[in-house]
Amino acid sequence: MVEAGEMDSNVKEPESFWEMDSVWTTTVLLVPCVVVLTAGFFYLYSFIVGLLSKTSVRNKVVVVTDALSGLGKECAGVFHQGGARLILCGKSWEKLEELADDLANASDPTLTFPSKLVLLDFGDMDSMPDVISEILECYGCLDILIFNSSMKIKAPAQNVSLEMDKLLMDNNYFGPATLAKGLLPSMISRRTGHMLLVNSIQGKIAVPFRTSYAASKHAVQAFFDCLRAEVEEFGISVSTINHTFINRSASSDTEASKSIWSLLYTKKPLGVSPDEAATEIVKTLSNKRKEVVIAPSLPKAALYTRSFFPDVFFAVMAAGVKSAAAAENM
Repeated sequence: MVEAGEMDSNVKEPESFWEMDSVWTTTVLLVPCVVVLTAGFFYLYSFIVGLLSKTSVRNKVVVVTDALSGLGKECAGVFHQGGARLILCGKSWEKLEELADDLANASDPTLTFPSKLVLLDFGDMDSMPDVISEILECYGCLDILIFNSSMKIKAPAQNVSLEMDKLLMDNNYFGPATLAKGLLPSMISRRTGHMLLVNSIQGKIAVPFRTSYAASKHAVQAFFDCLRAEVEEFGISVSTINHTFINRSASSDTEASKSIWSLLYTKKPLGVSPDEAATEIVKTLSNKRKEVVIAPSLPKAALYTRSFFPDVFFAVMAAGVKSAAAAENM
């Protein structure tokens, strides 16, 4: 015979089984739903933030110092679509006109403004007073000034002439500093404005065979770091973006150097494309971050090593020079 207690136990077991199965089924169905909803929320949040960032330049007067570079063209397109009043600068009037026509043809004229053009060559310092006057005459004021022009050189220090040193300093330091100082009174009088410097990571660390280039980048970095504190009381923001390398286009890729320090500035995968850099510029203008470093973990580690373990950093740089020399002699 089966006792009553045993029968009750046998009767309850199926109920317990079905309860557990129901909970398990609910969990299996619920977890994917939560994951999808969470992913959708973050996607929607990112989309809204990106949209607000792009529209944050609407009706703003934006100056791009080198609109003819890959990054300059990308910024021009983003800001133009966002409704900014663009002042495009560059060394070639014909190419500036071509860029302005391309922007006009690719946009709705009822929602955008025609671009103003100004010839700008930081290598010609004598022309800077006229350039400053022309920029101010375009709209009578400016809201955003983006310094994205740059000149590069790679060579042993003893092979770089004094004339080349001066040309590098004019393009990478004296030119941007002179333009900033010339346009600053307009921003101070309106107690608003944003200056953004697009600078190399070599404004913070230096690698061999780039003595003059790194010196110019350190100089301009220091200038804008000091300026940031000076103009904050006037409601003016100053931002710097340091990158490893900006490719000419999103698809450009070249064979990287095999030297030890080459990982600090190779184009891919450690470089950044113009559209990625432009996106970061838009974000920085929107949230007014003071300093941004666009670099993967290895170059960032080099920054920290230079600050906290300088002897290690110097030893690695010296070893890189020796290995490069040995490779050339083989």
